[in-house]
Amino acid sequence: MQLIELKDIYKTYYIGELAVPVLKGVSLNIAQGELVALMGASGSGKSTLMNILGCLDHPTSGEYRLDGREVSRLSADERAFVRNQKVGFVFQNFNLLSRTSALENVMLPLAYTAEHLPDREARQRATEMLNRVGLGDRFHHEPSQLSGGEQQRVAIARALVNRPSILFADEPTGNLDSHTSEDVLRMFQQLNKDEGITVIIVTHDANIAHHARRIIHISDGVIDNGAMSGHPQSEAANAGGAK
Repeated sequence: MQLIELKDIYKTYYIGELAVPVLKGVSLNIAQGELVALMGASGSGKSTLMNILGCLDHPTSGEYRLDGREVSRLSADERAFVRNQKVGFVFQNFNLLSRTSALENVMLPLAYTAEHLPDREARQRATEMLNRVGLGDRFHHEPSQLSGGEQQRVAIARALVNRPSILFADEPTGNLDSHTSEDVLRMFQQLNKDEGITVIIVTHDANIAHHARRIIHISDGVIDNGAMSGHPQSEAANAGGAK
């Protein structure tokens, strides 16, 4: 089943009267349960593409179907509702609240759900997520009391607490040492394998991308179907390029 279907996506920003094209006819499919790397250099368009895929932004033109629903023309409020239901984000800088415990950081997204969970149930769900990422003994620690790897695990637990079907990891190991990076990447692989969560890792680093099962290369706003990743399980996107 195709979870993500993009057809001929363009994104142009305007600075005054100057048009700045960033995405130039991107088409691709990502199936439910895939572990994919979206790889490209700075300025390639990968962050813009992630923002569209994650319903943080909308394309200038083209079609985007997410889990069968056309979402490219939704309003900002409608996109926020979809994000809350289906999408989790993990960022390079963790984005944790500094004077808030790990448990409360993980609980935060639950305050914005339509479920309106009672506090007791919200705490139970956040506790389960922290246990899942191996931080069962760090519930009450604030970010300053945690290592970089532990902070990223809190961020992963927070991204999972709404039980999303897609997890976006934007340069997730950029602030971590190589050993901790491997631990975090193995966690993504495990979540993908055990939970069936679709994981999309956005990176400029080939070493990070090679932890995915498929690598989608983007360059100058188009998908590079001819790029060779060098990873035995990877392949270029199954469609793309400017039209």
